[in-house]
Amino acid sequence: MSLVERLESVDKSGIDTPALLIDLDAMEGNIAKMAKYFRSVKAKLRPHAKTHKTPIIAHKQIEAGARGITCAKLGEAEVMATAGIRDILIANQVVGRQKIERLMRLAKHSDVIVALDDLGNARDLSSAALRVGIKLNVLIEVDVGMARCGVEPGKPTLNLATDVLRLPGLRFRGLMGYEGHTVFMEPFEKRREECTKAMKLLIGTMDTLEDTGIGVEIVSAGGTGTYNISGEYPGVTEIQAGSYVLLDSKYKTIVPEFDCALTVLATVISKPTPDRAIVDMGMKAITSEFGIPQPKGVDGAELTRLSEEHGKLQLKNPSTPINVGDRLEFVPTHCCTTINLHDKFYGVRGDRLETIWDIPGRGRFQ
Repeated sequence: MSLVERLESVDKSGIDTPALLIDLDAMEGNIAKMAKYFRSVKAKLRPHAKTHKTPIIAHKQIEAGARGITCAKLGEAEVMATAGIRDILIANQVVGRQKIERLMRLAKHSDVIVALDDLGNARDLSSAALRVGIKLNVLIEVDVGMARCGVEPGKPTLNLATDVLRLPGLRFRGLMGYEGHTVFMEPFEKRREECTKAMKLLIGTMDTLEDTGIGVEIVSAGGTGTYNISGEYPGVTEIQAGSYVLLDSKYKTIVPEFDCALTVLATVISKPTPDRAIVDMGMKAITSEFGIPQPKGVDGAELTRLSEEHGKLQLKNPSTPINVGDRLEFVPTHCCTTINLHDKFYGVRGDRLETIWDIPGRGRFQ
């Protein structure tokens, strides 16, 4: 009998390691808390699926009131559409013949919106849309200070919008800007100040377009670290927060109102000395670009190093009760990249395994 077939009798100790766990109570609480906030403001939530990469979680977010889903890549959007999610924003540029052809196939069966910031790309999208007989929804991405993708605010965006409106295969829906350079700023007052500067650029650009008679239906922005700043800024219509649903220890310092629902379960496989223990979780199971993850609920033990398949725990007190065969949970410092290392979520409620979900968006970065 497989693990899936005997879920009712399995607790966490029956899960093989390393394994990616979701505390279902914490996840459901995060979804409910964010949904409640967006019932109190004019903006809507369009959560970013690049965090969880899993349609069943996206459906739960939509059932709680989200207007649709945001995806980082075309491959993620294809996964969501196959699972019956229609309202999808690809918050990225789709460039090149192969990807544009895939985008057209997706757009024939979903209400997809795609970002653009280049007239040549817009012409390619328009030509492809005309060939398949559709009008492709587009947003123009505006650089609001992150210095990544995006057109400069104001007149450069106006000029591009004017050209896009002349392209028969496209339907201009509005603007998008991401204030990602502000999301981890501390204290909150500084984050609010810098995020507000970014939103002024975005909404100022909207005003520039509307003053010339160009209608702007959508203004999409925001992330987990700024959801309650951008979400209240006049003119912003939707927020793309994603990490809140499962969270990590990095974001927990920024938005403590949400709970860390994600952990990696590992097994102690060696204790060579009284002050050193080794777990079967390395860089292939958890990421460390935001810092080395630490064990949950264990005093006196510090994870000091990750190699490919091993994690090294330094025991500050040799009497710390950690022994070979023990199970430890580690809170990721970056949920999005850790999830991308795994094929499955193990959903637990309390100490019981309740469900196992595939992560079909994992690795879909094309």
